Amino acid sequence: MSTNTPDLARMRMDYATAALSETDLAADWHTQFAGWFADAVAAQVLEPNAMVVATASPEGVPSARTVLMKGFDQRGFTFFTNYESRKGTELAANPVASLVFPWYALQRQVIVCGTVERVSRAETEAYFAVRPHASQIGAWASPQSRVVAGREELTAAFDEAGDRFPAQVDPPPHWGGFLVRPTSVEFWQGRRSRMHDRLRFRLAGGLAGDAAGDTDHNGSPEWIVERLAP
Repeated sequence: MSTNTPDLARMRMDYATAALSETDLAADWHTQFAGWFADAVAAQVLEPNAMVVATASPEGVPSARTVLMKGFDQRGFTFFTNYESRKGTELAANPVASLVFPWYALQRQVIVCGTVERVSRAETEAYFAVRPHASQIGAWASPQSRVVAGREELTAAFDEAGDRFPAQVDPPPHWGGFLVRPTSVEFWQGRRSRMHDRLRFRLAGGLAGDAAGDTDHNGSPEWIVERLAP
């Protein structure tokens, strides 16, 4: 085991790949995100749809983990999980979340805050049908976030579920999707000397726990673009 301790105080790199100005920004957060996501895919960023999902208990105790985004549209961002997991139970009691897409290779981040709701069962079933069979079995076998005696317990549960479902598998009743409806979407571009560009779409009149916000004269949500200090 190495005894060399890295000099953390001096571990840094200067970001100089790109800039982000108000004139670069798309007309809405969805179009801007779609463009940046396409850039991440084209650059072969590892798991470009990986995002950190932060939730909190009703008492305000936070937790975070990385999951895979499985859809985005004008409504927001979708992911799937065990509703009885820690994030599932926290979102049931405190339905707000923050997402972070950490595209380090592009010196970019996207930070989302918003309210959370379950997707329809039909949407869950449609996604579950395209999962690999082994992943479908895993959804039945794993008591996600609960303490288990050891790996052997999980292996036995997986084998038992595989015997029960050798072919067609429906999603468990405790498993499904969540939709994060943004109240803010921040686009972060690294710059030199830590003077990063941070441009945020914020739902007018919407607070962290209120996705209603204001609407324009056409009845569409009204979004404000603002620059944040780095």
